[in-house]
Amino acid sequence: MKWWLLALFLCGAAAADQIEDAKKRWAESPHGPLLERILPPTFEARQLPERDSPGAGLTVRYCVQCHNLPNPAMHHAAKWPPTVERMVLRMEGRGNMGPLMSDMMAGVKAPTVDEKRTLVAYLRKHAQKPLDATRYPGVFRPEGEAFRLACSQCHGLPDPKRHTANEWRAVVARMQENMEWMNRVVGTKPALDRAAGEPQLRLDEINAFLVKHARK
Repeated sequence: MKWWLLALFLCGAAAADQIEDAKKRWAESPHGPLLERILPPTFEARQLPERDSPGAGLTVRYCVQCHNLPNPAMHHAAKWPPTVERMVLRMEGRGNMGPLMSDMMAGVKAPTVDEKRTLVAYLRKHAQKPLDATRYPGVFRPEGEAFRLACSQCHGLPDPKRHTANEWRAVVARMQENMEWMNRVVGTKPALDRAAGEPQLRLDEINAFLVKHARK
């Protein structure tokens, strides 16, 4: 076996072990159900960009201690530093829930200063590229309304050029699962009058906007 294939195999095995250890800890903790549901389980270690890099390894090592693996593209670059800082405080048991946070984080390890720097740099490098509204004026018109309202519930609006049309359909389907998992707006009672009834996740309109502006 070539050295780089062996390295990828070992990294993948280590990541799987870390994730399984975290899930076991969740199962044994009275706070497990709360922690597990913070992020949906739709992103896997093998999908991490530069998955054999130190930054990817740190993402798995520290992030899965408390919730499912985050996608670096879930935030734009400017949002990652304060997010990581907030998460590190929680890992240290000094979060916003007082003594309960300390109890929840029992056995959880926090990164060193150097590790935190590497982790933030990795997440920023692979962060979401925010949409430039001047390039897509339709986002503020009826054609972009469904896309704008749905996606902005969880993160900044992504640039449609990030994916091809086929890729976007798969991404939108995954996002629908994420939104249901996180109890975001996914209406079940369509109304003829959009001002009435539940807000709707209008998948056809979201896909139409993204496909129109997707990367060719």
